[in-house]
Amino acid sequence: MSREVWTAVDDYFNGLFLPHDPVLDQALKASDTAGLPAINVTPAQGKLLMMLAQMQSAKNILEIGTLGGYSTIWLARALPEDGRLITLEYAEKHAEVARHNIANAGLAHQVEIRVGRAIDHLPTIAAEGHIFDLIFIDADKPSNPDYFQWALKLARKGSLIILDNVVRDGNVINGESSDASVIGTRRASELIGAEARVSATTIQTVGSKGYDGFALIRVVGDA
Repeated sequence: MSREVWTAVDDYFNGLFLPHDPVLDQALKASDTAGLPAINVTPAQGKLLMMLAQMQSAKNILEIGTLGGYSTIWLARALPEDGRLITLEYAEKHAEVARHNIANAGLAHQVEIRVGRAIDHLPTIAAEGHIFDLIFIDADKPSNPDYFQWALKLARKGSLIILDNVVRDGNVINGESSDASVIGTRRASELIGAEARVSATTIQTVGSKGYDGFALIRVVGDA
């Protein structure tokens, strides 16, 4: 089957399950106009993130990798009024677009964007005493092992960690790959599989963005 078929199926279900949303449409348009890479989650995946956060009854969310704030909006919409989301973005240009999009969504009072290398911010976030109910990792893939280890430190028993783009068009099974993103994803997966404090599974996805998937990681021991 082809990406054209996958996209058509996405469009079919999106038409039934995802009503037209001018705020999210504008967020995508603003990102495109600013020249941001078109690597945001799909609408169906964004809604999945929101529903997982709702099922988790998440009040505190950490997102590693903001881009234009599209996934941030989906996640923040799941928060109760007193909930908070911290999102980490390396590039100031991306963060500026995200600020505009998040404000346009009416969520600026619940979302804090921190700009710079995520690996530099994470120790500070830990020192501040933050513990998160849900952590979404969707940033530079070579750093996935470090992001997972920090996520575990910033979680509690019962927290949900979501790691995006783990299948990589099937290339994750290539143990001889020289692709740093594949190497980082494989190493993170090995750490997850060896970690007794978590229970994990994957969801392989096909759709308008091709063949990929999520790892869903639930903290089952004291983090």
